[in-house]
Amino acid sequence: MALDQSFVGRTYPPTDPYEVGREKIREFAEAIGDTNPAYTDTEAAKALGHPDVIAPPTFVFAITFKAAGLVVADPQLGLDYSRVVHGDQKFAYRRPVRAGDRLTVTSTIEAIRSMAGNEVIDIRGEVHDEAGEHVVTALTKLVARPAEES
Repeated sequence: MALDQSFVGRTYPPTDPYEVGREKIREFAEAIGDTNPAYTDTEAAKALGHPDVIAPPTFVFAITFKAAGLVVADPQLGLDYSRVVHGDQKFAYRRPVRAGDRLTVTSTIEAIRSMAGNEVIDIRGEVHDEAGEHVVTALTKLVARPAEES
C-alpha cells in the first residue's frame, strides 16, 4: 500500500531534551574506534576551542533516529516498520555536539516516493540546543520493501 503523499511537509512535535554526557561521548567514540582526544579529554577539546569534549559526527544519529520514530509510529502514515530498512543518513552541522548540550529534535517528512516497488521516505531532523541554537540537521532515508505476495 502506498504511503499517503499528503504527509510530505508534516512536522512532528519536538522530542524531550536529551542531555549529552561526557561518558556517553567516550563510550560512543570507543565503540566506533575513534581515538580523537577531543572526544575524551576536556583539555584537548579546550585546546581546539571547544568548551568541553565534543561528540563524533555520527553520535547524534541515536537521538535523531529515535525522533524519526515519531514519524514511523504514526498510524495514519501507514508505514509497516517490519518492512523498513535504513537507506541513507547525512548530517549538516552548524557546530559540534558538546558534553552538557540538552538537545531536542523536530522531525519533518521531506519526501515520499515509490521506487522499484519500494516506498522511500525522507525525514529531516532539526536538532537544537536548549537556547534554541541550531546544532545539526540530520537527513534520514527509510526504505519500506513491498509486502511479499502469498
